[in-house]
Amino acid sequence: MPTATQSLSHTSVADLTASVLRGDYGDDPAQLHAVGAFWVRQSTQFPGTDTKYRNYYLVLRVESGFGGCCVERDQLDSVIAEELSGRSVAELLRDERTPVRIAALDAYLSLVRPHREAARAQVFMLPHGTPLQRAKARDQAIASLLRIEPGMRVGLIGVVNPLVDAIRAHGGICLPCDFNMQRTADGTEVAKDMAPVLAQADLVIATGMTLSNGSFDEILAATRARNIPLIVYAQTGSAIVPRFLGDGVAAVSAEPFPFSQFSADPTPIHLYRAEGFVAGDARVAA
Repeated sequence: MPTATQSLSHTSVADLTASVLRGDYGDDPAQLHAVGAFWVRQSTQFPGTDTKYRNYYLVLRVESGFGGCCVERDQLDSVIAEELSGRSVAELLRDERTPVRIAALDAYLSLVRPHREAARAQVFMLPHGTPLQRAKARDQAIASLLRIEPGMRVGLIGVVNPLVDAIRAHGGICLPCDFNMQRTADGTEVAKDMAPVLAQADLVIATGMTLSNGSFDEILAATRARNIPLIVYAQTGSAIVPRFLGDGVAAVSAEPFPFSQFSADPTPIHLYRAEGFVAGDARVAA
């Protein structure tokens, strides 16, 4: 049985889930239960802007582990939080609803492979501060994983405007893709179809929400086939994505629950880099 310092190779999220159900990660998921289920509906709008971010989360607690999955507005009914507690992790991993499976897998892996025990993870503390200060620090942490050369085409699947700015500041060409955005803050048109982005990009940055909408496997397969780096910034699936590190994923900014927007106190982000992957400077000014 692999230890926390050993890794298994997986072709997809479904393959990882099957591995967990076989017991490859230790604790039997049939003997663990979701003792808590939460539905969170949250919005953010910073002063002086007209952009309102709307987020919807399913969060499951399994013993000391939490698993989070951000979903689209109508993807799940909020009553789900009243239904899922008490069910075994094994049952939840077989649920027909993708976000339920992702939240359960994330909770299980956060329990058996906690970030604090990961040799490759660098702890990056977000400072105490306002929502905007903490959001900027978080985006800077993600940007620290990037090494963008002038003229490099960077696919951004799940648009975060500070990352658009960071890509351009380094001379990169941003190829933004998002289901819920028409244009970036600087007016760049945002694509709905990620296939052309994946075909053109020299490097791809994706959000963990690609797990909840089922597109993560397609992105992973495309970047593997083209042998280009994939960097993931993950609230959703923060314990899942590191399982693909060095096997299609070059770097991860993993932010476990409770997420930065739910606290003003210092909270950790865990930065992972695959062996041999060189990125930028991970320091953040206080």
